[in-house]
Amino acid sequence: MLTRSARRLLGRTCSIAKYQNEDFSKFVDNSGAHHSHRKGPALTELCKFTGLDGECSGFQNDILKRGISCGHRVFSTTGFRVLDPLQQGMSEMMADLAPLPSDIRYEDLVITRSKHLQVKPKLDATTLKFGAVYSDHMLQASWKDGLGWTAPSIDPLGPISLHPCAQVLHYAVECFEGMKCYKGKDGRLRLFRPDMNMDRLARSAARLTLPHFDKVELLECIKELLRVERDWVPDKEGFSVYIRPTMIGTHPFLGVGPTREALLFVVLSPVGPYFPSGLKPIKLYVETQNVRAFPGGVGDKKIGGNYAPTILPQLNGSHLGCSQVLFVLQDGNSTGGLVGESGSMNMFFLIRQEGKDGDLELVTPPLDGLILPGVTRDTVLTLARGFGGMKVSERPLRFDELERAAETGRLLEVFGTGTACMIQPVMGLVKKDHTEIAIPFNEEAAKYWLAKPPGIAALPDLSGGEPFSLCGRLSRALLDVQYGYIDSQWSIMVDP
Repeated sequence: MLTRSARRLLGRTCSIAKYQNEDFSKFVDNSGAHHSHRKGPALTELCKFTGLDGECSGFQNDILKRGISCGHRVFSTTGFRVLDPLQQGMSEMMADLAPLPSDIRYEDLVITRSKHLQVKPKLDATTLKFGAVYSDHMLQASWKDGLGWTAPSIDPLGPISLHPCAQVLHYAVECFEGMKCYKGKDGRLRLFRPDMNMDRLARSAARLTLPHFDKVELLECIKELLRVERDWVPDKEGFSVYIRPTMIGTHPFLGVGPTREALLFVVLSPVGPYFPSGLKPIKLYVETQNVRAFPGGVGDKKIGGNYAPTILPQLNGSHLGCSQVLFVLQDGNSTGGLVGESGSMNMFFLIRQEGKDGDLELVTPPLDGLILPGVTRDTVLTLARGFGGMKVSERPLRFDELERAAETGRLLEVFGTGTACMIQPVMGLVKKDHTEIAIPFNEEAAKYWLAKPPGIAALPDLSGGEPFSLCGRLSRALLDVQYGYIDSQWSIMVDP
């Protein structure tokens, strides 16, 4: 019985041969003798598996020249003259032997550096537009059904080639992630909870029948890309490199079906604040007709098809002075619909419960399949629960509850969270009839918290004498981790 490693070796050998259109017979001459200095380690091991200790008989020469078909997914042994039971058993095993698909492996990474490096942009939040500038290199790997992943490579940034019938162009077979790399005060590069991004990318890919990948190995490849591009990572607080891993279905097929070919690539973009105003409040347009997600759909996956339909509602909202959209799902109930998320943010609402001494409650919609399980969302929930002094809830929230809380002065803060925007305060919710729900925002208190020394913001049960701004406190606590001001298990070093 061949071991798994032996099967993998044979499979990889045939996969390589298929890609390169090579013939194993070039490693042997017509007499049946092999040339050890030419055949390489893979063929050496293949000869050893036949039990001949490196000597290749005419029978094995037949196998190598005619029996192993590298253009197919199985080995054929038709026409062999079986010389003994050992060889017969070997041929039977080889008849069932299919190449094991290759996975992405960091040790296979190939780096080709660009000879034409760009000038780095100035770190100015007013001119460095989010996602408009890209670094010099990209990471990429392709996949084929039955063969698996090619060796990953870091190459100069450039266009990719696609067949006009590629599935991604017709059926949106595509998913992506958003991550950030920060350069700390010590000059070292850090990622923020990247394991969550890898997990989410894998879930999104599986939902679209895009291929599985080794999450740990891909993350190591991304780290290497960041090391190659370390000069692109800004060294200023509030600035970072945005990382965009993307997987697309490239199989040319004008039919709806599982993908058979795919491309994974990663690009980097130096960015400042998502909203150039920084920790300044924005307005959201309340969208009750167009939906971002629905029960049983893919609202909890990061796929391109979830985002294109949000562009028109966002454009409509911009005419009313709104920077983003708050989606409210109508469910047949007369109480205003269920509050969802924004176009690019999970949403949080700080509400004081009814009564003279009503408790504070921080509410965010639950992970019910309608919203994206955000990395920053999960982080904010953990931090807020550690602060104390408030109830933190993941529960359904109806829009009429928000309206009543605002009318009675109990809606104290609203903010969105996301990798791109981090913490974004909201000062108003604008409805279709142009009426606006005003939301308080204490800018001075937010600035007070942003100026706090490292490590203070995350401490529980503060004295209560400080100006109150949950947005400001959460922002400071996140910055402390992301830029390495304090040690945290959420902060993952890129540098070895």
